[in-house]
Amino acid sequence: MDRRPLHFKLYKPCGIISQLNSKSPRELRKKKFLNELYDFPKGVMPIGRLDEKSEGLLLLTTDGKLSDDINRSGVEKEYYAQLDGEITNEAIAVLEKGVAIGFEGKRYLTKACKTHKLNAPPNFPEADKKLRIGRHRPSSWISITLTEGKFRQVRKMTAAVGFPTLRLIRIRIGDISLENLLLGEVKLLTNLTAKCEQFNS
Repeated sequence: MDRRPLHFKLYKPCGIISQLNSKSPRELRKKKFLNELYDFPKGVMPIGRLDEKSEGLLLLTTDGKLSDDINRSGVEKEYYAQLDGEITNEAIAVLEKGVAIGFEGKRYLTKACKTHKLNAPPNFPEADKKLRIGRHRPSSWISITLTEGKFRQVRKMTAAVGFPTLRLIRIRIGDISLENLLLGEVKLLTNLTAKCEQFNS
């Protein structure tokens, strides 16, 4: 029997919870989970999470140790964020240095990160209608790359500098990228362990 770990990447849509399913009958009736996208084998777990309204790259594995290593390693995670308003260079500079956000009831100063404004909107599927993105209000897109992942961190950071996040899409974890995955598509990875060796270096 082949006991090698299995690894997957997927393009998580908006409105999907970053877990396989729920033990709560009420949640199962009202929420959507990852097992609606693909028939994952037993033992698969997400590596990190994306909140329900966020989209993009999510990794899954049957290797619990690898999952812990990646979560604790400080690997880069890059996001594209559509913001309410035309973000300024001053706000970008503040984001890069670190901003104070609320985390677990306390004030937390985010680590330095990489941020830049995108010259043109990225080519993604149309936003979910639940996001209610106004078509007649100015917005802007940024790339933001973090080495940490506090709960709703990007959303809290952009709100702290006056530009709330309207849409959030994770495009990269380490050197694994969203590439040309379709919305909701799942792809089996054959070399996640090799790709993740850098996380522990």
